[in-house]
Amino acid sequence: MSGFASSNDLTEKVVSFDELGPGLYGWTAEGDPNSGIVIGDDSVLVVDAQATPKMAADVIAKVRSVTDKPIRHVVLSHYHAVRVLGASGYQGAEIIASDVTRDLIVERGQQDMDSEIGRFPRLFRGKESIPGLTWPHVVFHKRMTLWMGQREVQIIQIGRSHTAGDTVVWLPKEKVCFAGDVVEFGATPYCGDAHFTDWPATLTALKALGAEKLVPGRGRSLLNPKDVEEGIAGTAAFTADLFAIARTGAAKGASLKQVYDEAMGAMRPKYGHWVIFEHCMPFNVSRAYDEAKGLDHPRIWTAERDVEMWKALEHGAAAKSGEI
Repeated sequence: MSGFASSNDLTEKVVSFDELGPGLYGWTAEGDPNSGIVIGDDSVLVVDAQATPKMAADVIAKVRSVTDKPIRHVVLSHYHAVRVLGASGYQGAEIIASDVTRDLIVERGQQDMDSEIGRFPRLFRGKESIPGLTWPHVVFHKRMTLWMGQREVQIIQIGRSHTAGDTVVWLPKEKVCFAGDVVEFGATPYCGDAHFTDWPATLTALKALGAEKLVPGRGRSLLNPKDVEEGIAGTAAFTADLFAIARTGAAKGASLKQVYDEAMGAMRPKYGHWVIFEHCMPFNVSRAYDEAKGLDHPRIWTAERDVEMWKALEHGAAAKSGEI
C-alpha cells in the first residue's frame, strides 16, 4: 500500500509573502499550511510554526528579508503537528497557545504527530530535525493581549471549529486577522477533529471582529473585505453541507460507507477542485458521522486508525488506481 491520496502529492508549492499592512505579512503556499508575521516595535511574532524546524527556516528567511528584529513569540492556532512541530526552529521564542490546545497536545499530540507524518510526507520536509512534541510556554484562557510596543495583538480562542482549541490572532487597529484553520480559501477544510455543531457560531464570532484582511489556514491571503467574506462563507457552506449529509444519513441508519459515498457524490461537483479534497474527505466524513451520532469529543486519529478508515472508505476506487 502506497498510502493516502496525499502520499503521492510531492510537488513543492510556490510561496507568497504578502504585505497586509506596515509590518504585517501573510506567508502562504498554494494550499499548504500558512504562517503569519507581525512586526512590533522591538520584536516579531509568528503565527503557526510550520511542520519542521527545517521548514520554519523558510519562514524565518522571509522575516529576515524585511526586518532584523528578533522573533520573540510564536502563536499556535491549534495543536496539529503540521502547524506546531517546527517551533524549535524559532530559538529563544516564547510559544503561546490556548489552554485547550495544550490539553489536546497532552491527550493526543504524539498520536497526531505519528498520524500526520504518515499521511502527508511532503509537508514534513526535514522531519529528522523535529526534536519531539511542541509544548507552549504561555497558556491562556479564552483571550490574551500582547503589546508589541505600540502594536496591540489580541490572541483569541475564538471557538470550537477545526479543533476544540482554535485560536486567531487579531490586530484591531489594523483590522487584520490570522485565522488559522477556522477559515480556508480555495482549500478543503480538514474536519477530522472538528466540531461541526459549533463551527457556524465560531465563524459568526470571527466575522464580528470586522477583519478587512485575513490570512486563512490554507489558501492565499485575503486582501480586501469581499475576499474575507468569500472565505468565511465558503468555509461555512462546506462544513454545513457536509454535516447535513452526515446527520441525514445517521438519522436513517446509513453506514459510514454509505454516508461517505453520498457526501462524495454531492460535494465533489461543488468543492472537488479545492486543494486536498480527496485527502480530507474520508477523515471529514468519519468525524461528521461520529458527531451526527452524538460523539462530541473527536476520537483520536492514530496511524493504525488512519489506515483502517482509508481501506474501508476508499478501497474500491483507490485500488483501481493503484493508490492502495
